[in-house]
Amino acid sequence: MAVLQPVDGPRDLHGPRRIEVFNPATLERLGEIEVATAQDVGDCVARARAAQPGWAALSFDQRGRHLLRVRDQIVERTEEIIDTICADTGKTRFEAISSEILPSCDAITFYARRARKLLADQRVPLHLLKTKKLLITHKPMGVIGIVTPWNFPFILSLNPIVQALMAGNAVVVKPSEVTPFVGLKLAELFEAAEFPEGVLQVATGDGTTGAALVEAGCDKISFTGSVRTGRKVGEACGRQLIPCTLELGGKDPMVVCADADVERAAKGAVWSAFANAGQICMSTERVYVSREIAEPFIDRVVELTRELRQGPESEGEIDVGSLTFAPQLEIIEKHLADAVEKGARVLAGGRRNPAYEGYFFEPTVLVDVDHTMDVMRDESFGPLLPIQIVEDEDEAIRLANDSAYGLQASVWSRDGYKARTLAERIHAGGVTIDDAMVTYAVTESPFGGINDSGIGRVNGEMGLKAYCHAQTVVLPRFGIRGSAMGYPYRTVMVKRLSKLLQLLYRSPLGRILGN
Repeated sequence: MAVLQPVDGPRDLHGPRRIEVFNPATLERLGEIEVATAQDVGDCVARARAAQPGWAALSFDQRGRHLLRVRDQIVERTEEIIDTICADTGKTRFEAISSEILPSCDAITFYARRARKLLADQRVPLHLLKTKKLLITHKPMGVIGIVTPWNFPFILSLNPIVQALMAGNAVVVKPSEVTPFVGLKLAELFEAAEFPEGVLQVATGDGTTGAALVEAGCDKISFTGSVRTGRKVGEACGRQLIPCTLELGGKDPMVVCADADVERAAKGAVWSAFANAGQICMSTERVYVSREIAEPFIDRVVELTRELRQGPESEGEIDVGSLTFAPQLEIIEKHLADAVEKGARVLAGGRRNPAYEGYFFEPTVLVDVDHTMDVMRDESFGPLLPIQIVEDEDEAIRLANDSAYGLQASVWSRDGYKARTLAERIHAGGVTIDDAMVTYAVTESPFGGINDSGIGRVNGEMGLKAYCHAQTVVLPRFGIRGSAMGYPYRTVMVKRLSKLLQLLYRSPLGRILGN
């Protein structure tokens, strides 16, 4: 993680501010980065602005070929990318390749191959003005500013970058100061792929750099991060009248019905709560289980949790890595202490892992929880799994919806129809049935949330089009180039329009036309 502190050795007082970066699992010093100033960021945006028209002039196939060369670099240099991701984040090597590198290659391939079709001109039939035809085209916005998070610094940077680029935009990306070397590795991969100069740029730094990018005159901002910072970004974009996509936090519920497959649900709960040490916006952060199966479900969850292997990735085969951001430890411990004070019981874990110096917190299972506790209401973003027993599905849905967030959720039942019905009652941007945390991995699926979980959608056709301006073109049809409207206005025209109104909406013909 990045630590804001003086760097050893003499420094030019008038030189750029620098940040030291440490491996969160081992606390080994990784190096340091410069903090880009507002002037630096403005220069990046200016270069992107100059390069964007030439990039937009390329065909979709030409843009796609450029990006596929980046994909080839990723595949060829997988091991060194894994090393960088693990050193910056403290996650396992398996998660680095399965949740970062593989989906990144899939995203590049998907948009490189399909953007032309997804952004093709749309011809829309008109229901009233039959002498006209409508064409909707999608134009690039210009320069996109992308501010990315530290929990999945590779995929959550590359995915919006690829979508913005395939839509014809230039991009300036500001990676998290907690995991900056992943962002620099991305820039290195694009350079190695001989990407056109100026089209993609990386500006490293802290929150001041991100704030400068938001204010630097971009045509859109894409932000992934905390609710608190997301509100500031949204306010700044609103003041500038530019669009933004805000992918923020979650407190995702898991509803386990009485007819659920206990083994499958328990395994799903453990994985979706503790993968990436619980640092996933769509992690399962609270479980509501029917009393009928609560005992075997909880017993199995505890058993599976105690089997998990935790440690630094250098130790070989491990399941749960370290936390990436040291302040998360304080939040996790605060939530845990509040829950225990109010009557919750810890059945597994419950402390920092004493075997390691890094930011390791044991995978923790809590029961006897309720909504008076912070752990059931505020985002923990760590390896905590609180389980609340409910009397029926109605209570589960009511509690699932008792949240300021609304990102993702999951429903577990052997009855597909019932699960679908329950899913539709949950207030969330997406719901998965008999599985969890797969929505983002489905590239075709728009991903996002409601309420405090953000604004807008990423991924799929909807996400790609979010990096475009929609332009409508109305054309004449049948060679008819005149207009029914125009000066001078005459009384007879009012009478004709009145008759037309009756014909369209108060006659058998109108009903035939579907009016």
